Amino acid sequence: MSSTPLHDGSPTASVPHTTDASRVSPNGRLRVDHARIASAIREILIAVGEDPDRDGLAKTPARVARMYEELFAGLAGDPDDYLATTFEHAHDEMIVVRDIPFYSICEHHLLPFFGRAAVGYIPNERIVGLSKLARVVEHLARRPQVQERLTCQVADRIEQVLDPVGVAVTIEAEHTCMTMRGVKKPGSQMVTSVTRGAFRDNPATRAEFFDAVQRT
Repeated sequence: MSSTPLHDGSPTASVPHTTDASRVSPNGRLRVDHARIASAIREILIAVGEDPDRDGLAKTPARVARMYEELFAGLAGDPDDYLATTFEHAHDEMIVVRDIPFYSICEHHLLPFFGRAAVGYIPNERIVGLSKLARVVEHLARRPQVQERLTCQVADRIEQVLDPVGVAVTIEAEHTCMTMRGVKKPGSQMVTSVTRGAFRDNPATRAEFFDAVQRT
């Protein structure tokens, strides 16, 4: 079971995000209020009828606070920094990085969704290290997200920073908010895609990209 929302390629589909500078530490990491998170988790445990002081749960609020700092690390820093270093190269053919694993948190239920992304672009005289494309995906995934926005944001950053001839992004993910609760359909995958520039305007180029990212 899968659904495939196809975006029209407009950058306005992506919601920009800014972080209060006071929430970012000098080393660029997100400052998280551990005590406040721990207090909230303790209240949740009490609300569901648990004893937050029993042996197995006594340290859980603090563990969750540390976990949230890691899972939402993408709220700090700027993903554009990964694309700042480029190299001049007369390469005018498609470059694709596929099967980029990622983990994110759905902002509707604060449950994980995870899967793989594929990023393709056609350079405009300059190229970027392949690992940097994966880092952009990871950075943007580590914040409260929805898959549609994440797909657009990855394309936005590459389009606006690298100014390529075209960019395309696909994401395929399983959402635990529908596999472990609600409709409870494990194995369901959601597929989203965004095409810009040559990938959107040229059907043959678009088909070549989707053929390249198709798993065997």
